[in-house]
Amino acid sequence: MSGHVAEQTQKRTRVSMPAAAVITVTARTTIALSPDGEIKSYPHDQARMIFHKRPVIVCHAPYTRHRLGTDDLIAYDVLELFAFVHPAKFCVPTPFGIANALDIHVGENSEDAPLALHESVRVLLSDLRARESDQEIRANLLGIADAMGAQGKGWVWTPFIFSALNAEYDPERQILTRTALNIWKNLPEWSEGAPPPPAGHDSVSGEEARDRLRTMLSQGRSAEPRPQQMDYAGQIASIFAPAQNADQPHVLLAEAGTGVGKTLGYLAPASVWAEKNGGPVWVSTYTRNLQRQIGQELERLYPDPMVRDRAVSIRKGRENYLCLLNYEDLANAAALARHATQIIAAGLMARWISATKDGDLSGGDFPGWLPALLGYGGTTSLADKRGECIHSACDHYHRCFVERSIRKARHADIVVANHALVMINTALAGTATPDDQPHRYVFDEGHHLFDAADGAFSGNLSARETADLRRWIFGQEGGKRSRARGLKRRMDDLIAGDASAEEDLEKILQAAHSLPGPGWSKRFKDNAAFGATELFLALVYQQVYARADGRDGPYSLECTTLPLIDGLGDAARLLKTRLNDLRTPMMVLAGRLRRRLGEQSATLDTDTRRRLESVAASLQRRGEMTIGAWIAMLDTLESGNADNQFVDWMEIERIEGQAIDVGLYRHWIDPMIPFAAAMKMQAHGIAITSATLRDGTGDEEEDWRVAVERTGALSLTPSPHRFAVSSPYNYADQTRVYIITDVRKDDLDQVAGAYQALFEAAGGGGLGLFTAIQRLRAVRDRIAPKLEDNGIALYAQHVDEMDTGTLVDIFRADTHACLLGTDAVRDGVDVPGDSLRMLVYDRVPWTRPTILHKARREAFGKRRYDELLTRLKLRQAFGRLVRRADDRGVFVMLDSMLPTRLHGAFPEGVKIERVGLADAVKGIKDFWSTDSDC
Repeated sequence: MSGHVAEQTQKRTRVSMPAAAVITVTARTTIALSPDGEIKSYPHDQARMIFHKRPVIVCHAPYTRHRLGTDDLIAYDVLELFAFVHPAKFCVPTPFGIANALDIHVGENSEDAPLALHESVRVLLSDLRARESDQEIRANLLGIADAMGAQGKGWVWTPFIFSALNAEYDPERQILTRTALNIWKNLPEWSEGAPPPPAGHDSVSGEEARDRLRTMLSQGRSAEPRPQQMDYAGQIASIFAPAQNADQPHVLLAEAGTGVGKTLGYLAPASVWAEKNGGPVWVSTYTRNLQRQIGQELERLYPDPMVRDRAVSIRKGRENYLCLLNYEDLANAAALARHATQIIAAGLMARWISATKDGDLSGGDFPGWLPALLGYGGTTSLADKRGECIHSACDHYHRCFVERSIRKARHADIVVANHALVMINTALAGTATPDDQPHRYVFDEGHHLFDAADGAFSGNLSARETADLRRWIFGQEGGKRSRARGLKRRMDDLIAGDASAEEDLEKILQAAHSLPGPGWSKRFKDNAAFGATELFLALVYQQVYARADGRDGPYSLECTTLPLIDGLGDAARLLKTRLNDLRTPMMVLAGRLRRRLGEQSATLDTDTRRRLESVAASLQRRGEMTIGAWIAMLDTLESGNADNQFVDWMEIERIEGQAIDVGLYRHWIDPMIPFAAAMKMQAHGIAITSATLRDGTGDEEEDWRVAVERTGALSLTPSPHRFAVSSPYNYADQTRVYIITDVRKDDLDQVAGAYQALFEAAGGGGLGLFTAIQRLRAVRDRIAPKLEDNGIALYAQHVDEMDTGTLVDIFRADTHACLLGTDAVRDGVDVPGDSLRMLVYDRVPWTRPTILHKARREAFGKRRYDELLTRLKLRQAFGRLVRRADDRGVFVMLDSMLPTRLHGAFPEGVKIERVGLADAVKGIKDFWSTDSDC
């Protein structure tokens, strides 16, 4: 191994490297490579003393510090160097992950990790040196690195960047930070085009869909379509028939088992319709993984990158994209920041902005591990998450990533979006300009539509929501520096000289003082609530805390709304009055701006028109949908006459026992009712598809009834079509299910011992799902060192200093690793192959019995509703195991109380065994032994 590394090193140009040890950490030990090339292992306690306040080369400094239990490492983080040199390139944030991304080949043992990291530094600096000949690139790199160096007080890699580029670093040199970080000047500008003409109404035949599918498959490894896939594509074509009745779209529920190839199956007819009719088809997903997969499949449809760029658009909500004005504010403040982290973040984000394809901070080419290194404030918070955009008044408007994506989507054939964006657009269809209101939709991961609609069509009269509204109106208050821009700043120039509009704005500003201001959470703790909203919410807190069970536990607390405690009714009436005082001028001003659009249509330039439309829509949306919903909730609270379509409750939201919010909440019992009402006003054809649309009771009609109910199909049309095709995989041979009968689920020592035995039996590749964070942590602490002694790395959500997506990437890349997460993490795990070969639940994942769940349970069948939700979770989890034809997997339930009624979650023919742990371990070893023999 070391000879191979030396041979590779000789092929690289010599570069200057830090004279520091390289360290990597496991659960028990720190492995160090000294500058002299000696490798030693130390217990963490000893390593803390040896490397106390000494420079060390590490991978992922926060993770390393957490594992070591120290904050005083002087860290040269190789991930930061990677983000500088290759800012939009994917890598798994581990020593071997970086090495693989750089095409470096070393061993796979933990002792090889420091060598991999050392060689990665050398290669990264050599890659920089290779760019030395391009003077413009070299100057940009040196300028950004110089700014990050902060005259020797900032980024530790700066001198080595200079050396790699054959320049001398002078920490005494004065730096023009704004000039160095002015990366937006190099971004291309978008140009406004003519709006697309209305789409046609030509249908797509089943044969056209199948022909297109054959063409797409010929572009990949498999030229022969599966019969199930051909049938599926033909069925999907039915939603592209011309509309027959207003407000009554064609609706198809299509369940396609894993392996059918539904992505290509719906892209084939969708692309035919888009080409024939000159209109877009929106494909909506729930998870980023599926968005990425669809993007890959579209390469078959459009193999030419230029054609693909024109025909395909990825759309997400504004809150997902980097705001250049926010970044400019960060860059301007970075030079004066007290901590080096801010200038380092500004520099690395400048490098990413210069390389990103689309500015998407929630996926795409943005390194998901970067916020953990640099902090939220300098990375993902650079998106416009509060609707503070000033649109064409912004200097960066014509370079804006969001505006570019919106315009691209208008002219695309296939728009890939997420459920959240589609739900927001649907909810706003009656109040906003319909920029993105297509007529044809495919909802993949359709089993999540209910939850997506539940989030979009709900009302939260809470401290955080009301404080956010105040921030949207005022911007930052209290003298603190902030990028927040208030309503007055956003629209002053739009209404200058219009006395009536200026008076409306002043009334809004005056009324908004009744909303929670800065420091509201401290005032709540000090019993010093101020203003109508805070007084109301303080009494809500008092009522919940007086009546809720579980005050000493970690979970959120809740109670029913009635009867009200003394004083709460009066506080609600006062708050309703104050909210009406705020809502009225907002609606008046919105109407005034809309009238101006009509009256001055001949003289308004395009940018001003768009700003007026946007501000009017924002005012109307917040006045009608947000404040209007709050007033309606307070009306119900005052009258006591509840609407049986809704469920209202009061809640103290807590994370691990710490209160973070308090409020009055309202949800639709069936959120598909408002979703369908809004959707059918615009849609002509809708396909809702998933591998798990139906329930698994064994009664086909009952299972389809659940699919129709959960998707709102009957609210969309009186006669939805339905179609199901089973998976081509042989689950009986490829999988096993074990229900363990002799492990007490309330004894965490037994549970931990079971997880260890099962993970070791599988040799890694295990995903452990937990119903409670405390149980996850307790098990992780008990088994991590023992597993790593056997060569199995263990990662854990809510323990390791990484986001969930990064942990899944690490898990995917290491076939010997295991991952622990909560039940909710199962949707984010798409890991084909050997990296995921076992899934273990600690307990049956029954839905937590909240007030909302109780109301829906009564409406949707009581025990039947509990069981269908739990079956869905189990079906989804089991489906993670087999993603390809050659995958094999084992599902284990450590809860012996899993009722046979839930066995319908597993495919027909799968062997389900209720056995003791020892027999399960033996069976698992035999199962994998049989696989290896094959």
